[in-house]
Amino acid sequence: QNNAKVAVLGASGGIGQPLSLLLKNSPLVSKLSLYDIAHTPGVAADLSHIETRASVKGFMGPEQLPECLKGCNVVVIPAGVPRKPGMTRDDLFNTNASIVATLTSACAKHCPEAMICIISNPVNSTIPITSEVFKKHGVYNPKRIFGVTTLDIVRANTFVAELKVDPARVSVPVIGGHAGKTIIPLISQCTPKVDFPQDQLVKLTGRIQEAGTEVVQAKAGAGSATLSMAYAGARFVFSLLDAMNGKEGVIECAFVRSDETESTYFSTPLLLGKNGIEKNMGIGKITPFEEKMVAEAMSELKASIKKGEDFAKNFK
Repeated sequence: QNNAKVAVLGASGGIGQPLSLLLKNSPLVSKLSLYDIAHTPGVAADLSHIETRASVKGFMGPEQLPECLKGCNVVVIPAGVPRKPGMTRDDLFNTNASIVATLTSACAKHCPEAMICIISNPVNSTIPITSEVFKKHGVYNPKRIFGVTTLDIVRANTFVAELKVDPARVSVPVIGGHAGKTIIPLISQCTPKVDFPQDQLVKLTGRIQEAGTEVVQAKAGAGSATLSMAYAGARFVFSLLDAMNGKEGVIECAFVRSDETESTYFSTPLLLGKNGIEKNMGIGKITPFEEKMVAEAMSELKASIKKGEDFAKNFK
């Protein structure tokens, strides 16, 4: 069953290259289609020498995009500009919104059935853009469009583990959105169960929310989180492929169309299946501290979603 064709759009970039390497290394992938506006033939040639079964093809420039997407089961989109120190994810909006709208428009035309996994920030706006683009083409299926927030979960697991136990055993659901205070780690639902005094909990939560900025500052203008994002993106794609291959009980959080809160898009744990989202697992039982975070995230989430939808309506 492991015969998935996966496309990476933005494959030559800081996230795209290590993400493509991880996908090439996986037995779940049989064909890897790499697309970018520059350098893709080189990246593809380089990766094609790796002794795993996925065949690799590079595509460059808009005229080769349709061919890249044909027959794809999963499309991952890390394309766009990275953050620099002092920038918020929202500052990337104008550039990345156009890139995402253009690329997802091609997906809607050439692989309307594929699972679409968006990494390009601001995810809180690029997912609504993707939905509107698919609606315009009459092929919208909310069960197949995902904003990849997995890095928030990976970071939460890592930071909790640093304070408590072995990271391989830690699992913290992170709900909400994918920027600042919309990132809501549910430490009360962590497995194994962990307890923190309130001051430590507040500090830990803040670190998870601002972890991206930690990397942007440490890289001092040379980019944002690329390697950890590639790892998280690959983890999400592998979960999705496992579920599409019939594996049961696969759960990942992602930013999707949702009725769980008053926000029309919201990240919660999702049971994945052959057709994408099998079941939204919802928020579950949370503490008053977490409830307050959900309430406080709403206005920012709604504004980001509206911004994305408005952009898509005017996009030609």
